[in-house]
Amino acid sequence: MTDRTYHSKVILFGEYSMIFDATALMIPLRKFSARWRNASHLSPEATASNSSLQRFADYLSTLDEAKTAINLPLFNHELQYNLYLDSDVPSGYGLGSSGVLVAAVYDRFALRKSDDLLQLKTLFGKMESFFHGSSSGIDPLQCYLGKPFRISAEGVTLLPEDFIPSDIHVFLADTGKKSNTKPLVQYFKTKREDPSYLVGFQTHYVPCVNACIEHLTKGEKSAFFTSLRQLTDGQLKFLRPMITDNSIDLFLERPDFNLGFKISGSGGGGYVLGFTDDIEKTKEFMEGYDLIWI
Repeated sequence: MTDRTYHSKVILFGEYSMIFDATALMIPLRKFSARWRNASHLSPEATASNSSLQRFADYLSTLDEAKTAINLPLFNHELQYNLYLDSDVPSGYGLGSSGVLVAAVYDRFALRKSDDLLQLKTLFGKMESFFHGSSSGIDPLQCYLGKPFRISAEGVTLLPEDFIPSDIHVFLADTGKKSNTKPLVQYFKTKREDPSYLVGFQTHYVPCVNACIEHLTKGEKSAFFTSLRQLTDGQLKFLRPMITDNSIDLFLERPDFNLGFKISGSGGGGYVLGFTDDIEKTKEFMEGYDLIWI
């Protein structure tokens, strides 16, 4: 059986635009992780994990795609013998707590592991829907691969660990509020049924996402921060409920150095994602926030 560590993730760009086959950019976040464990006597945390996994196994037994991909009898057997996932990935913070779980279950119990990453993404999306009601599958895919990648409708491109230019620094700022992904996803589904919203999102917001990815991966710092500002404005316009009231000022501020923000994951709490070219000025600007530098 596999004995590996599954790391949390950060979606740099593409959370909601992925639905329209736009490009998304993902990186691992190695600060948080999970591993399989067995114990003769379960702690309260381990008991909660084992119970959650049992509910997940019950859900998978109703999913045709999972029944042909996952060894469900073995999964259930090991759960009876106190298998649990020892995870410190914070729940409700957009860092992939459910993605880690899905990746770990597939990695340990897959009947035949697939090399088709887009096919895996689809399967992972079906599996993770248990937690969010709907899922693109890119979170579990990141947690499974454990490497930076760019993904589009055409396929998955793995990137070097150091693809982000050294003069662009990425960080997470804690909003102090947990996020609930399901109602945010439902909100977006409802909004995109409005033709005017849909056209605006596709013609104004999605190009900003693609521009940020292109400029970041090509190391074009000035163009990147310009595109990031446009993306921030787009999130204020199209994804306002995903921005918490206590972090809205970050999206509205215009500091005198390169600093920009966007939602992380589904938004609505958790962490806000930031980019800067000046760490010290950013620390001063972000005084009072708990920051994680990536």
